Amino acid sequence: MKTLNVNLGDRSYPIYIGVKLLQDPVLIQKHIQTKAVCIVSNTTVSKLYLNELKKSLNDYRLIEVILEDGEQFKNADSLNQIYTALLDNKFNRDSTIIALGGGVVGDIGGYAAASFMRGIPFVQIPTTLLSQVDSSVGGKTGINHPLGKNMIGAFYQPQAVIIDMHVLATLEAREISAGLAEVIKYGLIWDKDFFEHLENHIEDLKNLNVMQLEQAIYRSCEIKAEVVSKDERESGLRAILNLGHTFGHAIENCLGYGEWLHGEAVGCGMVMAAQMSLAHDWIKDNDFDRIRKLIQAAGLPIEKPQISQHDFLEAMSLDKKNKNQDIYLVLQQGIGKAIVTKDYSFNKLGKVLS
Repeated sequence: MKTLNVNLGDRSYPIYIGVKLLQDPVLIQKHIQTKAVCIVSNTTVSKLYLNELKKSLNDYRLIEVILEDGEQFKNADSLNQIYTALLDNKFNRDSTIIALGGGVVGDIGGYAAASFMRGIPFVQIPTTLLSQVDSSVGGKTGINHPLGKNMIGAFYQPQAVIIDMHVLATLEAREISAGLAEVIKYGLIWDKDFFEHLENHIEDLKNLNVMQLEQAIYRSCEIKAEVVSKDERESGLRAILNLGHTFGHAIENCLGYGEWLHGEAVGCGMVMAAQMSLAHDWIKDNDFDRIRKLIQAAGLPIEKPQISQHDFLEAMSLDKKNKNQDIYLVLQQGIGKAIVTKDYSFNKLGKVLS
């Protein structure tokens, strides 16, 4: 097992990365200081791993909330389902929420913890590659609104993130590819050497080579922890973590949540961001070709779906990075360096969108 820390003063917490950590009651219980525990999961993950987790929590008063599986269920109805279960069972501030699932479960479970009784502890146990390297780390919690993704939420840090690589064995190849989009993102925004490492080992990662997986997950979490520790509430630097997301969220919004996986939309969005960067001569042709080639090799789409320029721009205008009605984009200044800017050619954006 490897451990690293997200350094946020009194809100600091550890990230554990290993195999079969769900079967380690000492590790899990170490981060639960309450007598009552609510496990939030979904219809897919609960069938696979809920009983395994419950065996590690024999000494606690347990309830479970099983949500429908899918991005389209990341909404107020699912959030209320958690609140209702907590209130029906007379849970109070002496309670902990454990989020057992992918990014949707983690985001909703975390937001329920942030808002129930004005804040109770929670633990993240992410079960998809994407949630292990991205959404479970950094304290962003929330739900979607029909008009925009992640528009309602809070910054709220977990007590711990427990990453069990063993659970990835039950994921479909499409889900692994979606997670690799976020892994590639870290190389693009922060670490050129890591990007080159991914170029050499992308097939090993798709095939769930344990050694390569552990290395990629650890480095991804390490980069995100470093960025978050410098800018917890996304007032500046942290926005670079949104590379590909302004385009990607627009794709999800326009197609309908759940049509494309979040990582698929982000992968395509990173190609679009690279196109914008190339159009402004901020990256070279060779850089663009490498970016597109790696994203395609990961099994991700590299061409945007048929969405009108008007609809795409409308969806992009809802992005949380925007200020004074300007659309801010995360773009490349070479592999390993990203910027957040509104100073780009709108005509060139139009060409990318069309």
